[in-house]
Amino acid sequence: MTPEILNISVGCLSLHHVIRLNFRVARCLKLPTLHAFHGNVGFVVLTKDELIHALQNEVRILLHLISKVDPATLDYRLSPRQRSLLELLQYLVFMPEVHMRAALADSFSLEGFQKAWQAGQATAKAMNLAQITEAIGRQRALIEELLRPCSDADFRAQIEMFGNKGSRGSMLVRLVLSHYAAYRMQLFLYLKAVGRAELSTFNLWLGADALP
Repeated sequence: MTPEILNISVGCLSLHHVIRLNFRVARCLKLPTLHAFHGNVGFVVLTKDELIHALQNEVRILLHLISKVDPATLDYRLSPRQRSLLELLQYLVFMPEVHMRAALADSFSLEGFQKAWQAGQATAKAMNLAQITEAIGRQRALIEELLRPCSDADFRAQIEMFGNKGSRGSMLVRLVLSHYAAYRMQLFLYLKAVGRAELSTFNLWLGADALP
């Protein structure tokens, strides 16, 4: 296969690689992958193992950042109309699971989604920091449990959520993986705002303290 046909560009997001291939190459390689149309560059290809690893890595980094939370700062909020630090953490308890189960359902129901959201929100609202940490820690096993049985056809299947159509795989990336990364960044910024000046890119992207 010539470089002109292969035409692969590799990027990095939270320590996992996203390989962009055009449709002809993806078919030629016959990869058991997730496919989501990505503008004019063809298809974003992510294997099931890569997706599971990427999501579990987000949980790992999130837990690392949560370990930096001082309980005395849980009431901090950037502005009156934004979530407090505690409310942000409680949100991260239920949001990934609700989004994941909705994307994996045979058909999307807004009413069913709202009920699941409200139930998850009510449960998380009663949690303290220790309970939040434990609940988010369980998400690693949940990701494996929900995604491992999925076939390539399951991920390729076209679904509609919130008026948007796309493959199930693309919805999982947009509504779960991307949300993990976005709210992880928000948590990092909250931590910096409450005085954790020592936190750096290492903590945000590697889930580890910077080297001395």
